[in-house]
Amino acid sequence: MTTPGGPSSAADLVQARDRLLGPVTGQRRLAPDALRDALADLHEFWLAAHATQAGTGTDQGVALVAVGGLGRRELVPYADLDLLLVHEGRAGVAGLADQLWYPLWNSGIGLDHSVRTVGEALDVASHDLRTAVGLLDLRHIAGDPSVSDRLGALARERWRVGARKRLPALAEDARIRWQRSGEVAHWVEPDLKHGRGGLRDMGLLRAMAVAQLVDRPGEELRNAHRLLLDVRTELRRLVRRSNDILRAQDADEVAAALDRGDRFDLARALSGAGRAIAYALDVAIRTVVSDAPRGVLSRLRRGPERRPLDEGVVLHGNEVTLARDAEPHRDPALLLRVAAAAARTGHSIAPATLIRLAETAPEPRAPWPAHARDELIALLGAGEGIVDVIEALDRSGLWARLFPEWGAVRDLPPRDAAHKWTVDRHLVQTTALAGRLTTRVARPDLLLLGALLHDIGKGRRADHSEVGAALATQVGDRLGLSKPDVDTLSAMVRHHLLLPDTATRRDVTDEATVVRVADTLGGDPVLLELLHALAEADSLATGPGVWTEWKAALIADLVRYSRQAMAGEPIARPDPLDSPYRLRAEAVAVSGKHDVIVESSGRVVTISVFARDRPGLLSRAAGVLALHSLEVHAATGDSHAGVAVEVFTASPRFGSLPDAALLREQLGLALSDALPLSDRLAAKERDYGNRPEDAPEPRVLWFDDEAGKDYPGAVVMELRAADRIGLLYRVADALERSGADVQWLRAATLGATAVDSFCVRAADGGPLSTADRTAVADAVLAAALV
Repeated sequence: MTTPGGPSSAADLVQARDRLLGPVTGQRRLAPDALRDALADLHEFWLAAHATQAGTGTDQGVALVAVGGLGRRELVPYADLDLLLVHEGRAGVAGLADQLWYPLWNSGIGLDHSVRTVGEALDVASHDLRTAVGLLDLRHIAGDPSVSDRLGALARERWRVGARKRLPALAEDARIRWQRSGEVAHWVEPDLKHGRGGLRDMGLLRAMAVAQLVDRPGEELRNAHRLLLDVRTELRRLVRRSNDILRAQDADEVAAALDRGDRFDLARALSGAGRAIAYALDVAIRTVVSDAPRGVLSRLRRGPERRPLDEGVVLHGNEVTLARDAEPHRDPALLLRVAAAAARTGHSIAPATLIRLAETAPEPRAPWPAHARDELIALLGAGEGIVDVIEALDRSGLWARLFPEWGAVRDLPPRDAAHKWTVDRHLVQTTALAGRLTTRVARPDLLLLGALLHDIGKGRRADHSEVGAALATQVGDRLGLSKPDVDTLSAMVRHHLLLPDTATRRDVTDEATVVRVADTLGGDPVLLELLHALAEADSLATGPGVWTEWKAALIADLVRYSRQAMAGEPIARPDPLDSPYRLRAEAVAVSGKHDVIVESSGRVVTISVFARDRPGLLSRAAGVLALHSLEVHAATGDSHAGVAVEVFTASPRFGSLPDAALLREQLGLALSDALPLSDRLAAKERDYGNRPEDAPEPRVLWFDDEAGKDYPGAVVMELRAADRIGLLYRVADALERSGADVQWLRAATLGATAVDSFCVRAADGGPLSTADRTAVADAVLAAALV
């Protein structure tokens, strides 16, 4: 390392750091914990040398101290340095600070710094929680150790004295952070530092232990903490920048570096770690709050007030607990009454109650008695309150006692990017949301059970809907449901994707499509009603943007037509080309000029394009909509008087709807070949990110007899590919160039995957031959890979 006296830069520090992070061939790769130690040693040595050279002697009343990651010796790659130059009124300390800070700034090292006296630092900590907690990790780097020791001792003493009073503010800050950053345990792409159950929460537990409010973290929490640190270390070493969110595209390499299998194995391990930390912090906060000193009148009582909630269940302070005369070993439904009371009131179950129930509560014998089943339905129907309650039961082993099938989905990451949550949490979220829809169905109990079980078949090597249906039958029999109810529950799980998949990929106005749905459901309107509500709850619980106005309207139409078919009524279909559209088409036929109508309702826009019938209309229109960041949901083509009528339904990918006049203008330019669509879209895709290198390979599937009776000879071609802004334009252009005539399309986006369905036939109106299909598929796949 260079002489510390040449303080214009810290290039030597950066070079040494980079050698640690990227060893040359043949050098040993440091394990995550060894790398953190090496980084801490390196930065401490450099800082100590420069501080000494700048004049921080061991007896001069000034000291350089570290907090944060360096203070804890948990320095991960590319972490900012949290440094404090603390003094006892020494003159010229500002110049000393500049000699330390400027070399770090000039070299691009992140720095959070301050210069304060001991009194000033303590004063800031008295009203700033982050500073108060940060000072607990204070560690001396250079200078006068008596100054560091004094600040550290006073900071810890003041924290021990005042921590209990500051805990509500600390908990509120954590809740706000969780809302912003999500959960480590259940988010598919977790924030390792700020998410609930992450490293910041582990820091809160340590701070509470320093204040002697709770015990020091035990082995389970220490292991969870080490895993989070190791993953964070490897993630930053991989991406070579400051980043705490584990993205799916990085997780496989991180897992391999840690010898944790693949990203799904790592995700389950992280989920367990996050759950352990989150649960420990939740219990710690509740315990400290419930033990807080009370007023004079409260101290005269024997303890907190006990308020009855249900048979054998009371609210004791702010926790749900067992009544004194409760006998859990004789009452199989008591566990469910406790859980339902907690979910209903929004209070947590006392840890001692969970332990007692885990030790003594029996598993209800099959078939369950009716009152136990009623308590389960009461729990499931309690709305958002079930999330924390089921988490507590699962952590205690009680949930698996009720539902042994749950083990396969616990902490299970989803296989597609559309899902925000792990599978187990998604099931619970779906059930909580279904609780809002129970008044829309005749059988709310089956809706709640179906929501809880609809993805229970995941995590096994088979179609999760088929496996789930068999498991639902098993659960229904154990719960003591009647045979018809068991069959309905099983059918809900088997067909929970029927309505959304059909509505977003097929023509819902086609009689054959509607009859196929009605027949699949055995003509059962109750099952149809349940699946309608389940589709909404499932979509809302999947992730942002999955349940849209357009999707809701499509499914509602499909349900309405299916109900008519089940009742033997004629299906009232809309006129594909009503009188105003015919008049517009006739006017275009006379004038020879194109026409465009733009109509919007909420966030959904309908664009109707009238132009001389020729190849290329679909791709040009799709390209213009993509330029305006509009996501196409559906398109239909018709013709009248020699004029093609293309009707698109779309909504903005983000932001607001584009200006209608500008949209009409650019559609006109595109139809006149005056707009360089390919170049403009290529530039837009570069701005928003090209196709990821690790994107899944696109697939083309063919479906005969699903185009609809209005399109004889046509087939449905389904493309599944990584979604991009210009994908539909390129695919439509490929179809047109290959001679396929597109009758309609349905486009669905599931996270990062597009599922686009095209009703196609040959240009002469006949069916596509085998050779035609091969040529079309090749062209479409090539376009999807551009």
